[in-house]
Amino acid sequence: MKKMKKICLIFKITFFICFGSFGQETDAEKIKSIAFDKFDENKQSNFYVGELFQSFSITFDVLTGYESDIYYTIDHCNYDWNKSKLLKSEYLHGFDDVKIDDYYSSFNTYQIYTHYKLNIPNNDLKITKSGNYIIKFFDEYGQELFQRKFILFENLSAVGVEIKRSRDLQFINDKQIVNFEINPRASYFNRPEKNVKVLIYKNDNLKDSIMGLKPMYNKGKKLVYKYDKELSFWGGNEYLYFDNKNIRNTSVRIRSYDLTDIYSNFLYTDISRIGKKYTYNPDINGNFVINNINSNEDYIEADYVNIYFSLNPNNKFYNSATDIYVVGSFNDYELTNENKMIFDYSTNKFKIKLKLKQGFYNYKYIATDKFKKIIKNLNVGGNFDETENKYSVVVYYRENGGRYDKVVGYSNASSEFITN
Repeated sequence: MKKMKKICLIFKITFFICFGSFGQETDAEKIKSIAFDKFDENKQSNFYVGELFQSFSITFDVLTGYESDIYYTIDHCNYDWNKSKLLKSEYLHGFDDVKIDDYYSSFNTYQIYTHYKLNIPNNDLKITKSGNYIIKFFDEYGQELFQRKFILFENLSAVGVEIKRSRDLQFINDKQIVNFEINPRASYFNRPEKNVKVLIYKNDNLKDSIMGLKPMYNKGKKLVYKYDKELSFWGGNEYLYFDNKNIRNTSVRIRSYDLTDIYSNFLYTDISRIGKKYTYNPDINGNFVINNINSNEDYIEADYVNIYFSLNPNNKFYNSATDIYVVGSFNDYELTNENKMIFDYSTNKFKIKLKLKQGFYNYKYIATDKFKKIIKNLNVGGNFDETENKYSVVVYYRENGGRYDKVVGYSNASSEFITN
């Protein structure tokens, strides 16, 4: 009898360990290539803005050897991204907190993964209100894996956006100014100084944004925002890039490659561009495109590759209190330890290895202090008024007595057409 109890106990412990490890494998570190896909654009982005009822999708990969059950929820938010007072039934036709059933196993890749795709709207739900939204993804045990933000707007206002050079002579060669006007298509905005709010952001990066501005003045029913300092952004520089759609190849950006358990691509060392002249280099404003030159189905046949980055800093500007991160749309511009470079004293270079799905990538380096505060005037790429950036303006309006912030307008403009 005692022997049977021991066997049962061993079985229970073994079952618990196996079951527990199964759940722990599907965590945030195993999630890669998170992206919003617009059906009319061949590129991936970390952020989505679209018209209400327009179709879009979010895709991602889970880098484990098995297919996991993954669920999602959608929360409606106010202008400040805090959860609104609306009930789910007021902004969703249908229901969330359901399992994603559109997934496929990787094929003919060294790195095994499962590719997930969620279309919105779908058979389970349709979003019925404009506004800010946060979508969260969970494993079968209720552990949150990741979340992303998106915005749905109603085309109720015309938003005219233009990019200007700074009128401050100190920054005329370094900064770009976003001026815009909002013209409601129907009646006037009631109490616009209180009820109208705006969000201005750069290159689909909400971490580089301006909020909280009131109209400078009204012109009839039109609201005018023509600030200089308050609407200024550092120009930055064009994004760096690499293209490894063929992982067994060198190029102007890839110095060498090798194969162990998976392929590795070693990029040429980047050099700090602070103090150097601006050089035009077309980019896709921080986004990325999954691509395998030898595949017809990139989403499951593109492989994962260890990408080795290195940066030769300008010692005049960097010291031991400066941290450097590699960021782009591919990692949502997150300042995490996973994206933080390590300084190699033997070569006097910052270095990092990131596992990325093969394709075309934009990236840049960010300098921060030890508290992760971005040192914006210490842009590793330099700051130039000639840099081509995309600036977007989102307009929110809460009617008198309203319970949520509608998104009543959206537009964007490129600094390619910057004027004085």
